[in-house]
Amino acid sequence: MTTILVTGGTGTLGRQVVPRLRETGAKVRVLSRDAAHGDVVADLITGEGVAAAVDGVDIVLHLAGGQKGDDVATRNLVAAAREAGVRHLVYISVIGVGRVPLAWLRMKEAAERAVAESGVPWTTLRAAQFHDLVRKTLAGMTKSPIVPVPGGLRFEPVDARDVADRLVELALGEPAGLVPDLAGPKVYDLRDLITGHLRATGKRRLLLPVRIPGAAGKAYRSGGNLALAGADHGTRTWEEF
Repeated sequence: MTTILVTGGTGTLGRQVVPRLRETGAKVRVLSRDAAHGDVVADLITGEGVAAAVDGVDIVLHLAGGQKGDDVATRNLVAAAREAGVRHLVYISVIGVGRVPLAWLRMKEAAERAVAESGVPWTTLRAAQFHDLVRKTLAGMTKSPIVPVPGGLRFEPVDARDVADRLVELALGEPAGLVPDLAGPKVYDLRDLITGHLRATGKRRLLLPVRIPGAAGKAYRSGGNLALAGADHGTRTWEEF
């Protein structure tokens, strides 16, 4: 029986991935810092318990990438995976790595590099922002009666279930390196996302056009956060979500 370790198994993506993996008949371990939420306890940032967590594991899905220190956590995980003889390491990253100059994307790039240089056969999938995250972001933005709307920003949000399906397929397949991006089926202007959210929630807000300065703003306006040519696309739209 294949044994699979999942980090981030209780997050938005992990809650979709774990049951899908179990349906395949694999033995799945969920890594958590809290014994109440996982099958094995470890701290990826300090490295405590990580070696024990990966012992006897065939495949690792590293989904716990939304926290500060993801590059450190990933280095600790891949070092333990290498020592344990893990045969496939799968990492979920984000579209825009290497193209949008933001600190958190540089951190993701460092984590990607740790995976690629780990010596463990690997696969990395870059995905667009999940619908869930977009909704949470828009909810925060629209609390104020006046909503700043940066011009030229476009997004192609993807459903977490589409990403989960792809990750399970990749995990159970052969290591493939950096695979094509995975984005949603449609590209949206940020203003359209905001107005759609306001309609769905019955709110009225004044929208104030603004401009994001600097290199990051330029990268976003040029589509640096959008999927590259040859990308794969999910099926569930923002409207359906």
